[in-house]
Amino acid sequence: MGLPPLSDDAVVLGASAPSWRDALRLAGGALVSSGAATDAYTDAMIAMVDEHGPYIVISPGLAFAHARPGSAVLRDGLSVVTLASPVAFGHPHNDPVSVVLGLAVAEVGTHLESIGEIANLFNDASVTSRLAAASSAAEVRTIMGVST
Repeated sequence: MGLPPLSDDAVVLGASAPSWRDALRLAGGALVSSGAATDAYTDAMIAMVDEHGPYIVISPGLAFAHARPGSAVLRDGLSVVTLASPVAFGHPHNDPVSVVLGLAVAEVGTHLESIGEIANLFNDASVTSRLAAASSAAEVRTIMGVST
């Protein structure tokens, strides 16, 4: 399957977020703007961190926001948010976060595939800094190897 497409509506560059919750609202809002999810999905992503802690901060500077597939997902979607000023999520090693990925998938099987694709992409430690410095949605898509 690979990663879901990444539309211009799903990319927010140089955003301001005073807290990790605000950063997740930006990532969730981009999923909503792109037609992939509803506002309830954003709430579910935040609830996952409230319940399980900052496990979504998967490497230095990178948060991977997601929630379980369900009715709040309209179609598979991906969002990318870069932050003008990094935000602490409370992770002991990988804070602060400058790039937030949002992932919405409709089915459990594709959810696991997409997570694997993201893990493979970010095995290259330079990807996070390259995304943080990106100046256009097209550049973000090129770095991530995804389509519109």
